Amino acid sequence: MKKAFISDCEGPISINDNAFEITSHFVPNGDKLFTVISRYDDVLSDVLKRPNYKAGDTLKLILPFLKAHDVTDHKMSEYSAQSIILIQNAKDTLQFIKSLADAFVVSTSYEHYIKALCQVLGFPHENTYCTRLSIDKYHIKEKEKIRLKEYAREIAEMPVIEIPLGAKSLNDFLEKDQKVMQRLDEIFWKEIAIMESGRIFSEVNPIGGGEKAEAVKAAAERLGIGLADVMYVGDSITDVEAFRLVRENGGLTVSFNGNQYAIKTAEIAVLSENSIVTAIIADVFSRLGKQQAISLVENWGREALKKSPVSQTLLNRLFELYPTELPKVKIITSENMEFLAKESSEFRKKVRGEAIGRLG
Repeated sequence: MKKAFISDCEGPISINDNAFEITSHFVPNGDKLFTVISRYDDVLSDVLKRPNYKAGDTLKLILPFLKAHDVTDHKMSEYSAQSIILIQNAKDTLQFIKSLADAFVVSTSYEHYIKALCQVLGFPHENTYCTRLSIDKYHIKEKEKIRLKEYAREIAEMPVIEIPLGAKSLNDFLEKDQKVMQRLDEIFWKEIAIMESGRIFSEVNPIGGGEKAEAVKAAAERLGIGLADVMYVGDSITDVEAFRLVRENGGLTVSFNGNQYAIKTAEIAVLSENSIVTAIIADVFSRLGKQQAISLVENWGREALKKSPVSQTLLNRLFELYPTELPKVKIITSENMEFLAKESSEFRKKVRGEAIGRLG
């Protein structure tokens, strides 16, 4: 039976967070600006579950500020092409998987970055789903640019919202964080929304949350297969809905250096700076199915791998890369979930850097 390998991009394939990096590069204090908005995004999508808002919509909320600082499609494309950093072995992993299964990339990233990445990887752009955008189509006057820059400075000076464990409503947050939320609501949904740049909020549709799940469905339909024949790899809050969809329909879900959101919805946790583990799991899943892949992980260890059905070429490479201690690969259970979420989140920061690693 034909199988599909579908992966998020930033995290499992590259260490970049392209939108964060673009904002940091072109907007003064843009790293803090992006971080504050990203946490606001986490609250809206995961805690408050605000209607018509989904994880990953940070990528449209930051666009008015990019536009105010004269960012163009050309600048985004040029910067993206120059800044790509791949997870170790990612190119070889994807080439190997393409020899076994149909491979797709489903990413919240802007298409400027995905096009550049496809060129580096030799990956077919037609097998990608990402956030479509032409920032050049928006034209704003100088007065509006000045106001947007003022908002950007104001937001960058705000504290990053702290999400209390088990929070379900705004009242569960500290008063200082409630005030930040209320001010961000005013800025985005009352003030910027009525500006010319506010058109972006209704016209740009980031591929995150439910949109990623729909992209997974579309990829499976293109191949004429069921979701039970899909392996999905992700690492963040934007992958939660795709994880749920694939898992509920019998497919295989893998968190690769995932944060707490990924660990709590995937079946397998991988902590590795090298994507060869992804290739090994995909190899067994593609040839022998989900249960064999699960069994492989349950018995993860050097001696068990030697007796496993994994490609000998892959095993030789794995043992060459890791002569003593193998990367951590675990089945996620209710008993180990909290521990793995902390461990994976910390490992994620080591691989991708503190600033990117702590984003949702």
